[in-house]
Amino acid sequence: MHYLCRKEQTNGATMTLNTEKNLKLYYSIKEVAQMMGVSESMLRFWEKEIPMLKPKTTAGNVRQYTEADIANVKAVYNLVKVRGFKLAAARKMLRENRAAVDDNARMIESLIRVRDELKEIKKHLDGLC
Repeated sequence: MHYLCRKEQTNGATMTLNTEKNLKLYYSIKEVAQMMGVSESMLRFWEKEIPMLKPKTTAGNVRQYTEADIANVKAVYNLVKVRGFKLAAARKMLRENRAAVDDNARMIESLIRVRDELKEIKKHLDGLC
């Protein structure tokens, strides 16, 4: 990963700041739903069905998702929406072999990036003819 960094002088010491680092600790259910392309009600339903989906809630019952919570949502999304598993099967897969689920999700993300890059290259090549 390539980060843009800025150097700052502080009391004679040089510090490198990562200006692209995500400083946000919590995300709302609306933000997570938009990231994943699903409805908020679907996320709430998944929380009831998948024990590992437990975002922090405030006193006002507002859900606060951390990066780890979002990783769990992505794992469920991959199993249910991408691979077509039923929720019961997804729950079982996550419980029995989370590492394989994560590896598979990373592989699918890589393949999607490669596909998108190839489509972009094809579009440029078609423009040359």
